[in-house]
Amino acid sequence: MPVYTCTTARGTLTAEAKKALAAEITRIHSTINHVPAAYVNVVFAELPPDDVFVGGEPGAPVLVNGWARRGHPQEGTSRLALEIATAASRITGVHKDHVLVVIQDSPAHSAVEAGRLLPEPGEEAEWARQSQA
Repeated sequence: MPVYTCTTARGTLTAEAKKALAAEITRIHSTINHVPAAYVNVVFAELPPDDVFVGGEPGAPVLVNGWARRGHPQEGTSRLALEIATAASRITGVHKDHVLVVIQDSPAHSAVEAGRLLPEPGEEAEWARQSQA
């Protein structure tokens, strides 16, 4: 259900760092928002180094854009952003000053997965049960 896109300049992250970061984002999201790990999607977008700038100068930041369903408590969403930012810096070796995490949300029924509108937060079990019927 949630989607996290990690954007970097090509060569910033190793395959091992990507795997570890994806696993940690998944763990953090599923723990804070109380959803199965299988619901969390993480993708990596690598751009040519001359296409990534910070402060108008070439840079190598880690930019994490997350989307989640609206309705999760704001305290949890803030914690989610903070924990992902800390994990991204620790795992990638990119200084925290060059890590940006943004969590955006929209109504659950604005998204479709497996051909079905997504459930509201807290209604995942019923949604999953119906998909097995």
